[in-house]
Amino acid sequence: MRDATDADGLTVGQASKRLGVTVRALHHWDEIGLARPSLRTASGYRLYTAGDLERLQRIVVYREVGLGLDTIQAVLDDSTADVPAALRAQRAQVAERIDRLRQLSAGLDRMIDAHEHGLLLTAEQQAEIFGPQWNPDWPAEARQRYGDTPQWRQYAERSASRSPEEWQAITEAVADVDRALADAMDADVAPGSPEANRLVERHREVFSSYFPLTRQMQVCLGRRYEADPGFAAHYDGIRTGLATWFRRVVDASARAHGIDPDTATWE
Repeated sequence: MRDATDADGLTVGQASKRLGVTVRALHHWDEIGLARPSLRTASGYRLYTAGDLERLQRIVVYREVGLGLDTIQAVLDDSTADVPAALRAQRAQVAERIDRLRQLSAGLDRMIDAHEHGLLLTAEQQAEIFGPQWNPDWPAEARQRYGDTPQWRQYAERSASRSPEEWQAITEAVADVDRALADAMDADVAPGSPEANRLVERHREVFSSYFPLTRQMQVCLGRRYEADPGFAAHYDGIRTGLATWFRRVVDASARAHGIDPDTATWE
């Protein structure tokens, strides 16, 4: 490297501004031998010549399209390097990233819709899956009532990834539990018995498809089933007295796990 004057080239700072890259990047490229300044002044300042700047501009372009520094060095220094092939390979990687980003964008759209609306099903799909008694306004009402709770956020995030077929399977599982509870009540299954406790756990497991349901939360839910006219009508429509019987078996199961139903809270 010969001595030069400032007029012979650009300093690192000047080259940084000219190319729109950081001084740190230029120092790094110098250290790894990717782009070294050809001149140095008598006072020790490194200077980039016009040829150096041309190489730097190519590096910047290749880096902008996503080539790694090792690939860039090979493209610049290996006379046998197949530049179009390297660029085609990079284009394929870019296309894959674009596809992944599109999928991510679509997923984010679904997540936003789920947080705002709860169900990502058309009114026709809701009626087909949940039955003719289903009111498509219920998800909006639930969003208004519970939208600021952790359970709504968990429900929405699960809803965002669910297909109509998955909702159908959950609906059938809930109906199966309801029938099993009604059959157990008809058979005079006693609250606190092993059979009743198994049904309580089955209910909690199925209901946790919507959001994680703790035993204390299940106690609160059982009491809501009994006290809320809408819930009570649903369960008593399956079997008269089912809402009260379900509350009793949930309370008994909770006591077996050291929970006082009278002081249980929605966690």
